[in-house]
Amino acid sequence: MPAPRDPSKPYSRAHRGQGRAALVSLPAQGCTLPVPEMPAGREWTDADRARWEELWQSPQATQWDDTARGTVAVLIVYEAAILAGEASAWQAQEARHAGEALGLTPRAMTQLGWRIVDDAGAGS
Repeated sequence: MPAPRDPSKPYSRAHRGQGRAALVSLPAQGCTLPVPEMPAGREWTDADRARWEELWQSPQATQWDDTARGTVAVLIVYEAAILAGEASAWQAQEARHAGEALGLTPRAMTQLGWRIVDDAGAGS
């Protein structure tokens, strides 16, 4: 007899036929919500502040809430270290993980089921 289906496993046959979840369309013009304040505890440079605003105005930011503030902040710190040539290997790896957690890479967007569409909703 075949083993019974275990619906707790993500690739279980119990999940087949249910179809793929709908993609989440992100606006190409980006997020228009107010940009949150940068976290305290560090002296932020003008470049850090510009990157903060850029990230919070990205299409992906439409899917973030205030709990993403820490991840965005550490990403900025890691990116600054990488660009200054001062980053360790673990910082570079953590920057990659932070970028993926925030949906900033094509791979992460695919895994999260996100796609960027223009104002007219094209790209379907």
